[in-house]
Amino acid sequence: MENEKPHNFLRKNTSGYGSRAANNNRWLESGASVGKLPPQAIELEEAVLGALMIEKDALSAVIDILKADSFYKEAHQRIYNAIITLFTNSEPIDLLTVTTQLRQLGELEVVGGAQYITALTTKVNSAANIEYHARVIAQASMKREMISVASKILQDAFEDTTDVFTLLDTVEQSLFKISESNIRKNYADMSALMTEALRELERRREQKDGLTGVPSGFTQLDRLTSGWQPTELIILAARPAMGKTAFVVSSLRNAAVDFGMPVAIFSLEMSAVQLVNRMISAEAEIDSEKLKKGNLAPHEWTQLHQRIDRLMRAPIYIDDTPALSILELRAKCRRLKQQHDIQMVVIDYLQLMQGDSTKGGGNREQEIASISRALKNLAKELNVPVIALSQLSRAVETRGGDKRPQLSDLRESGSIEQDADMVGFLYRPEYYGFTQDEAGNSVQGVGEVIIAKNRSGSLDTIQLRFIGKYTKFTDLDGFYGAVSAGPASASFSPEARAQAASSFEAPAASTGGTFKSRANDLGDMGMNFPPPNPLDEPPF
Repeated sequence: MENEKPHNFLRKNTSGYGSRAANNNRWLESGASVGKLPPQAIELEEAVLGALMIEKDALSAVIDILKADSFYKEAHQRIYNAIITLFTNSEPIDLLTVTTQLRQLGELEVVGGAQYITALTTKVNSAANIEYHARVIAQASMKREMISVASKILQDAFEDTTDVFTLLDTVEQSLFKISESNIRKNYADMSALMTEALRELERRREQKDGLTGVPSGFTQLDRLTSGWQPTELIILAARPAMGKTAFVVSSLRNAAVDFGMPVAIFSLEMSAVQLVNRMISAEAEIDSEKLKKGNLAPHEWTQLHQRIDRLMRAPIYIDDTPALSILELRAKCRRLKQQHDIQMVVIDYLQLMQGDSTKGGGNREQEIASISRALKNLAKELNVPVIALSQLSRAVETRGGDKRPQLSDLRESGSIEQDADMVGFLYRPEYYGFTQDEAGNSVQGVGEVIIAKNRSGSLDTIQLRFIGKYTKFTDLDGFYGAVSAGPASASFSPEARAQAASSFEAPAASTGGTFKSRANDLGDMGMNFPPPNPLDEPPF
């Protein structure tokens, strides 16, 4: 009977109100005030409070489940606060200490007096089921919070002045806040963790090529990292025009096309079509300038259609929403994970994102810090690697020498370095006019990936080949014919990877230096090279 719709005579007459919002809201208010009570568990609240006062260790079982707001009755909230205060001060918790604490706060009579406190201890004989009781109370509290949020949403939705996208953002924030504040991951004992670790080792043993994460498609980089690892936040930073987008596009292309792994890229700088044009140029090996002008010869059209078939079928998902907020990113990534089981997320680039709009004030550095922390949490939540591109400060340009970037050059926030599991820098010597390295090797067309921080591995510098007219990176050794499927191979193919698997399983010990190359032997950017002399030194 209490859940039935209220009779007409109990509803207010709304004919005199001037707007649709007012009419509907007053009908809702009258309906909500009759027939239904908010979710609650008064008896269990009494039992939990009583158990907390009769067993000294009971609070440890529920302190991470219950908050004062979890209790429905205000008197119970005050009593629980008094218990938490005693616990914080390392004082014993029992009938007398709780009564004394409430008396000192001037709240004893408000909660019902000493008699009510005494009565609570008679509601239960032990704290045997206190954790179960606490979870029921917490669930009822969550339901009340959701009802409150839903009522506010309903009220705002009827207002003609409400912006629908602002409302959607508010809805997502409110529900996420409820989840974040009530659902916490519990600890695990050593036995369970050891079993999980052994299971992971067994899975890795089955990976004959040594890759345990998402492959980048660059042999030496994958040797160092074993692929982009799940739950890790990877920051890839460089000065403008150094090739950040080209590198991550090449990497995600290799993961999606050669290994069939679903990947997502959020491009805040370039449109989706511009990004696809880059992929077409790299895949079909057609000059990007020709694609931009549409000036293709007949044989190039044929070449384009022949080579982009695999790219068309690749599980790559592109979102080019400008000024994307961290809340929008989190929601979209969750949907992509649920619908397509994405294995990697790329953000291009970090400084173009917006922080939480609900947290006003603060400067840009604090906003970037909150974004980097949120990206790390996203990587852990989805169990995927998150690669975020970042700009470097102008300090690199004013520095003397070879102008190689370092961790202190990360722009706008030191927390980027702190939150990241891996920090890599892209560096192309020829960008600064250098034509040879210290050993006299040519650095024309050479790009370096400098791993400056690696929480789960060693540091090193990897040399790659950058082909500017195709805007892509490839393996440097792929240009010698040993593992390349052809001139200027688009990537390290699965067949070639199988050929190099034995060497990948047992890489040489890293000395922390730069991999050596025969870049000085390359005169035509890798187009027509003589076959390698087997008597020469290996490239690295």
